[in-house]
Amino acid sequence: MARKFYVLFTAKKLMWVIKEKGESWDGGYFREKILTERVIPFLNDPENVLAVGEAVFLDDKAPCMRAKATQQLLRASGIEFWGNDVWPGNSPDLNPAEHIGSIIGGRGGSKNGSRTQPWSIFGGDFEKNLIEVLESLEDKTDLFEDLLCSYPARLKAVREARGQHTDF
Repeated sequence: MARKFYVLFTAKKLMWVIKEKGESWDGGYFREKILTERVIPFLNDPENVLAVGEAVFLDDKAPCMRAKATQQLLRASGIEFWGNDVWPGNSPDLNPAEHIGSIIGGRGGSKNGSRTQPWSIFGGDFEKNLIEVLESLEDKTDLFEDLLCSYPARLKAVREARGQHTDF
């Protein structure tokens, strides 16, 4: 069975976590293992961000990210984020992190000869290939800057498409 993973990036660096086998990917796991142990320290490290306290955490609206307890944890940690009242639901065209997932999926799939089903990698091969791809992306600052700087164009495209699908 394919393993789940989480990625976050800034203009300087990619951070990633592969879910431990047997762990449930629920709000508690997300807050403890992802946010508290990885994301918050990552965003508070000047090696990873342009300016500590200036990064804005964007999520993909998964239930564990929308939970009030998650938003309270981010607030208490001093992490700026777009909460449920700001970040529009079902907004993959606006979220630059969605494109990191596409890039990872494309590279992972091409490693195994499957371009049409890039996530059809299972077991140990999936994890090994996923780690290789994630490690190769960790310091791709040009890619991260391009994705972050594309936000105004993304917003314009979504507005022009009246919320429908765009080419982003």
